[in-house]
Amino acid sequence: MTLPAFAFSDDQAEAHDAIAEALRGAGIDLDNATTMPARAGKTRIMAVTGKAGSGKTLLLAELVKALRDCGIDVVSGDYEGRKRKDRRTLAILAPTNKAASVLRMRGVPATTIHRILYTPVYDPEYERIAEWLAGNGERPDIEGLGDAALDRAQAFYASNASIPGALAAAGLRGSDFITGWKRREDPLDVGFIDEASMLDDRQFEDLCEIFPTLLLFGDPAQLAPVNQSGAMVFDRLAETQVHHLSRIHRQAADNPILDLAHALADPQLEFQDFEAMVAEKAKADDRVIWGQRVEVDLMARSPVLVWRNATRIRLINAFRSVHGAPEDMLLEGEPLICDGIELPLKHRKKRLDLEARGLIKGAQVIYLGAGRKTGFSRLHVMGAEDPRVSAASIVKIEKPDEEEPFIPHAARMGATFLHGAAVTIHKAQGSQWENVQVFAPDLFVAARMGRVEAGQPLWKRLAYVAITRAQSRLYWIVRNRLAKPTYALRIDDLDVPAPVLKLEEETSP
Repeated sequence: MTLPAFAFSDDQAEAHDAIAEALRGAGIDLDNATTMPARAGKTRIMAVTGKAGSGKTLLLAELVKALRDCGIDVVSGDYEGRKRKDRRTLAILAPTNKAASVLRMRGVPATTIHRILYTPVYDPEYERIAEWLAGNGERPDIEGLGDAALDRAQAFYASNASIPGALAAAGLRGSDFITGWKRREDPLDVGFIDEASMLDDRQFEDLCEIFPTLLLFGDPAQLAPVNQSGAMVFDRLAETQVHHLSRIHRQAADNPILDLAHALADPQLEFQDFEAMVAEKAKADDRVIWGQRVEVDLMARSPVLVWRNATRIRLINAFRSVHGAPEDMLLEGEPLICDGIELPLKHRKKRLDLEARGLIKGAQVIYLGAGRKTGFSRLHVMGAEDPRVSAASIVKIEKPDEEEPFIPHAARMGATFLHGAAVTIHKAQGSQWENVQVFAPDLFVAARMGRVEAGQPLWKRLAYVAITRAQSRLYWIVRNRLAKPTYALRIDDLDVPAPVLKLEEETSP
C-alpha cells in the first residue's frame, strides 16, 4: 500500500498496514482517502506496543494525519459538534492531562479519557457560535453580543482553532458556554488510546463500549496498574491483534536517557553496574546529571520520583521547610497532586464537573491562592486544555512518622490533594517533564529486597519508568540531601490560555 512520504521502519510499516486493513474493514480506506458510513458489528481492537523510542507516537501521529485526510472529524476536549450521520469521527485519548499535553505539543489533538467518557451540555445560544465557527451554521445573532465580539471570535478561531479560546476572545467564560456534564450515552467511532499500559480493566471496558474501533498504544516495560497482578489490557489480546515495535530509531539511539532505559533489558545487569553506566553517561553528555543533592528549584514544577512513601513525605517536608512555608497555609506556587474526589453520590454532577475539567486522580496542579469562598482553592491544572479552575478542595500535608496528615486548607467536601513536590514512580506514569530527578537510594533499596514483578526485577521496572519520564534532562540523585532554592515560589511562569473556568457555583456543597 502507499505509505506516507517519509520512510517507516519495517516494523512500523507492518503495523501501519495491519491497522489500515482493519480500518478498511470498518469502512475507512486510507489508501484512497475515502470513508463509508459506519457499520454495526463486533468491536475491532488492536494494539501497538514498544519501548520508549520505538516510534509508537510517530506512527500514531501519521495515522491521525491519514484519517484527517479521509475527512474524519477529530473529537477533542475543545468542542464536540453535533453528530452528523454522514461523518466519521476519531478521538485521541490519554489517561492523564500530562500525557495528553505531550501529544498536543506534537500536533496531535489529544484529550483525556475522562473528557470523552463525559459529554458537555452546552448553552444553546453560545453553541450556535461554536457551530458557526466550525463551519456548520450561519453567523448567529446573539442578544448582548455585538458584531465586534463575533469578529474577534472569528479572527481568533482562524489563527487558532480553539472554540473555548474564540469564545473567550468574544468575552465569554467557559462556564457561560458549558452548563454541565453528563455520562456519554451515544457511541463514538474510532478511538486511539496512548499510554494504554496505564488502563485498568474498568476503563478498558468503558472504552470498548464507546468505540467500535479501538487502537491501543502502550509500553509493556512500564508498571502495570495497581491490583492487576502485573497484567496490562493488551495482554488479553490475541497475538494477531498486537504489533510490537522493536527497532529503536536514530533520534532515540542518540539519546543517552533512552540508552540507559534500554540497557535495563539486559538480564545480567545488576544495580551497581547500572549506576556505573549512569555515571559514565553523565561524564559524556550533559543530558544526564549525576546529582549529589536534590535540586529544590526543579521540585516546584516537576516532582522528584521515588519508590517509598516515607521518602516522598520526607522530601515534601524538606521542600516546604526550605521555602519557609507555614504549617497552617499553602504558599502560592506550591505543587499539588489530585488524590481523588470526596463527594457523596448525590453530588454526582459536581464530580463530573471536576473530573471532566481535569481534576482527575493523579492530576498535577499548582496552587494559585484561596478562592472567594471558604475552603475553595484557585488552581492551575498542568497539561489541561483549560488549566485555571476554582474548586472546593481538601489539601493534605503528610508528616514523617505521623499517621494522620496535617490539613492546612479544607472544604467540607471536594477535590482532595496531596503535596506534589515528590511523587511515587507509580503515580508518575503517563506524565513527562523536561527535567526529571530520580531518587536513586530508593531504587537501591528495591534492588536489595530482590522483588520481582511480571518476571523482571522490580528495581528495573521502576528505573525504566522513572527514566523515561524525562524529556530533556535526567538527574540521578545519589545522596539524601536538598539544595537551597535560588528563587522563591512563583506563578507568573504559568502559561494561561484565554478561557478561565469558574467552578465555584457548580462545586460548592
